[in-house]
Amino acid sequence: MDNLSDTLKKLKITAVDRTDDSLEGCLDCLLQALAQSNMETSEKIQGSGILQLFASLLIPQSSCTAKVANIIAEIAKNEFMRIPCVDAGLISPLVQLLNSKDQEVLLQTGRALGNICYDSHSLQAQLINMGVIPTLVKLLGIHCQNAALTEMCLVAFGNLAELESSKEQFASTNIAEELVKLFKKQIEHDKREMVFEVLAPLAENDAIKLQLVEAGLVECLLEIVQQKVDSDKEEDIAELKTASDLMVLLLLGDESMQKLFEGGKGNVFQKVLSWIPSNNHQLQLAGALAIANFARNDGNCIHMVDNGIVEKLMDLLDRHVEDGNVTVQHAALSALRNLAIPVVNKAKMLSAGVTEAVLKFLKSEMPPVQFKLLGTLRMLIDAQAEAAEQLGKNVKLVERLVEWCEAKDHAGVMGESNRLLSALIRHSKSKDVIKTIVQSGGVKHLVTMATSEHVIMQNEALVALALIAALELGTAEKDLESAKLVQILHRLLADERSAPEIKYNSMVLICALMGSEPLHKEVQDLAFLDVVSKLRSHENKSVAQQASLTEQRLAVES
Repeated sequence: MDNLSDTLKKLKITAVDRTDDSLEGCLDCLLQALAQSNMETSEKIQGSGILQLFASLLIPQSSCTAKVANIIAEIAKNEFMRIPCVDAGLISPLVQLLNSKDQEVLLQTGRALGNICYDSHSLQAQLINMGVIPTLVKLLGIHCQNAALTEMCLVAFGNLAELESSKEQFASTNIAEELVKLFKKQIEHDKREMVFEVLAPLAENDAIKLQLVEAGLVECLLEIVQQKVDSDKEEDIAELKTASDLMVLLLLGDESMQKLFEGGKGNVFQKVLSWIPSNNHQLQLAGALAIANFARNDGNCIHMVDNGIVEKLMDLLDRHVEDGNVTVQHAALSALRNLAIPVVNKAKMLSAGVTEAVLKFLKSEMPPVQFKLLGTLRMLIDAQAEAAEQLGKNVKLVERLVEWCEAKDHAGVMGESNRLLSALIRHSKSKDVIKTIVQSGGVKHLVTMATSEHVIMQNEALVALALIAALELGTAEKDLESAKLVQILHRLLADERSAPEIKYNSMVLICALMGSEPLHKEVQDLAFLDVVSKLRSHENKSVAQQASLTEQRLAVES
């Protein structure tokens, strides 16, 4: 190590004189010392104050540049050396060197920058602002034959792609084309995995999704699926998952999804359809998720339902009823829920037996499955009176909904259960449905739903409660009273923040409650007239008119 001190002293002199031969000798000594004991040598280098000199040695025309960059890369493996490297002003000259034509200089420069900025989002953001992304993409294209340089670029892309600010810059380069070209050439699993690790974060950006689709990534992914589907080797199973997951990710962009759908005639869409009946859980899952993504606009949904997708999904669900795969259940239900959105699909899906298929999962204890099951049923009965009545008289279903309305740990399931209870009443307008819901203890949940922070849910609750009051007031009277509905309505009308439709429906409901003696008495006791008369001058015409009608009704009944 004394030898090292001499070297550092000598380096200070030669660095200033720029005598390349003796400089090179000193640098070799340093590299040797770093190879033997990186941490100790790094500490000595830091203590010697020589880091500042390195900035002046990082010049394109010198024969020592690669070695200097290599030394920086080695010392920056130590976390305690990274900030001193930044303070010594090394980043800017290193970034300049990325324009070099010398492959060894490029490789060591890339390593040095990568190690200095390792794990530091702020330094990586600085590199992005200095324009390294287009430079590195260009390097990847020029030096694609150089395995070490290619790997260096991929590691850099992987790190930078995690930053949101990088996505826009990547999108303005031809990264998609370069990565797909590179991907096609890779035969080894490890090398392909490196490309995958860059593709996944980049594909989160919609513009890049489309570029990747246009560059032919999907065809590569389908080929991998084809090759690996029957293998039971661990790395093949992992690669099949990565490829099919990435495929689903590409379908999350509207433009990329539409391009691959090609009016339902696309080769990709047809391939994905064939995954659903496969025996491979990963492919079943990816197939169902892909269909859920294709089903993001009405045209696609209508085309798919007309071409028999529903039967395929129901067969898939059937294979997963007993001890099924939860992620596959969830994905298939997501697809059915999306397909049920267009009005013309509802009756077709109902007659295909979708409700029966979905109800088999009522016993599921998995909140994600419960959530999608509820959403699918709610979509299916929208404006479908007969189906709403049939489901609303299903005591098993209604009792399960009431149970889930209390699932405090799962806000999504709780919200969807409430909304489905309300939807069963609103779309069926049936006395039998209301009786079933009252007998199962559902009324109190609808009253609570009227106080939700979401206006749409408040509204759905108030409309359902008004139908209960109009059609089965006697049956529900006790439950409405114990749930303190009248007090809640008073609060909603008095609160200036209540939306106009909430005020309107609350007044409609008040009028409907007057037919019940105990509820009528509560209305009288709470001085509703004061609150309602103030609303006669409300800026919303419907609210003002309803206030006049309600005021007359209250005055007559008092």
